[in-house]
Amino acid sequence: MRHLRSLREFIDELERIGDLHVVDKEVDWNLEVGAVIRRCYDVQAPAPLFTNLTDYGDSGFRLFGAPGALSASGHPLARIALAIGLNAAASGQEIVEALAAARSKPGIAPVVVERDAAPCKQNVMLGEDINVLKFPTPLIHGNDGGRYIQTYGMNIAKTPDGAWTNWSINRMMIHDRSTLACLIPAPQHLGVIRQQWIERGEPMPIALAIGVEPGLPWVGGMPIPEGADESHYLGALFGEGIEVVPAETVDLVVPATAEIVIEGHIALPDETVMEGPFNEFPGYNATEAGPKAVFHISAITYRDGAIQPVVAAGPPVEEDHTIIGTTSAAEILYLLREAGLPIASAWYNFEAAVHWLTLAVRQDWHDTTGLGSHELVDKIAEVIFHGKPSVNAPKILLVEDDVDITDLAQVVWAFATRSHPDVGRGAFHYPPAVSDQLAVYLSPEEAHTFSAGKVVYNCLLADLYPRGRRPVKGSFENGWPAEIQERVLKNWTEYGF
Repeated sequence: MRHLRSLREFIDELERIGDLHVVDKEVDWNLEVGAVIRRCYDVQAPAPLFTNLTDYGDSGFRLFGAPGALSASGHPLARIALAIGLNAAASGQEIVEALAAARSKPGIAPVVVERDAAPCKQNVMLGEDINVLKFPTPLIHGNDGGRYIQTYGMNIAKTPDGAWTNWSINRMMIHDRSTLACLIPAPQHLGVIRQQWIERGEPMPIALAIGVEPGLPWVGGMPIPEGADESHYLGALFGEGIEVVPAETVDLVVPATAEIVIEGHIALPDETVMEGPFNEFPGYNATEAGPKAVFHISAITYRDGAIQPVVAAGPPVEEDHTIIGTTSAAEILYLLREAGLPIASAWYNFEAAVHWLTLAVRQDWHDTTGLGSHELVDKIAEVIFHGKPSVNAPKILLVEDDVDITDLAQVVWAFATRSHPDVGRGAFHYPPAVSDQLAVYLSPEEAHTFSAGKVVYNCLLADLYPRGRRPVKGSFENGWPAEIQERVLKNWTEYGF
């Protein structure tokens, strides 16, 4: 594991592998930056680093787009792999295995460093000097309701008794120079903690850390259990604690190498401001705004020449899909294995916008468990369809591990050819369970209650055929003798290819 300790180290590593593009030409923060980032997703370009922003040309501030998107380096998952300490060439299954393995290790707490050793303290705004508009926060999409400063940062909050600190990503929009408007859904962990403060009749202390070390956004998007501290889990992943420093005005610690830290309190529910619209991960233009929670800023600290990461959320593939998909797959894989189920791997095909989870079952599952496919499906549903892992698992495909589930073409082929169209044979439907509120197919009631039905598509074959008669994929590897395969591969260029 190689622990990149700051966003700047991560950017340097992307430059080393040819996955960074520095944009020195003047680019307008008003929509142009967002359009460039969106185009980078669409053509899988290197991550853009904007150094010359309209109205901010001499400030030294920079914007960094597409920090967790697919890579242009020749290794599509390089940005994910590097962020969690793996080699840039790591495969999707290697990434998920590393994240799942860390869940069984004891957490390692952050290390508190002296203030003078924390780059995030180089500049401090307090009182009348607070002005969040000092930073070149972009208006990202043409239909957005405002400038979103939080699209890839960490919201840090803890319970009133101090027993649980949560690190998460929830969007936040600038309302004015000293307040933000925040989307905080009640079922998410930040919402659970906020409710505890509401019950005490107190505003919730919070810190928003922007431009953090690259592993933090990934664990912030992972559905680990309520009460678990994401920073401790990241320590377990790297084998060492991350570096933190006390905040200025709230009783929280923040990442020492963060580019910008915004401190303050989330007001009680009787105070709101308008927030939205903002395009989100299902991939459709947003049209609705509404009253949301208010973040009153009490301090801002920042690095010289601060770099602000930006996500232009929308159709796949962008960071909502890579972060939520990769880390949710790892958590679900860990939970299924802990339940003793014969799961070989788990993956969210990014193209499905985190609406579609694929699980690979060991090919010997029927022989070793004695279960029929419908019984195995029920056991999987019992594990997944409650708690936070259920949120982004509305549709699950179950296949054997002769299919590379990280290859969308193979998944589509297996689904189309192996899943029976009958309900109760190829499709198993389950009662409403906790769900994300943003899926466009939900009714208003489902969106309001965060609850909707679930389905598992059974694409398993092992219980349908006796051993030795199960269908075998007619691939290059399976369809020709080994000596013919070797001859073709050896002579490939001589054929003129």
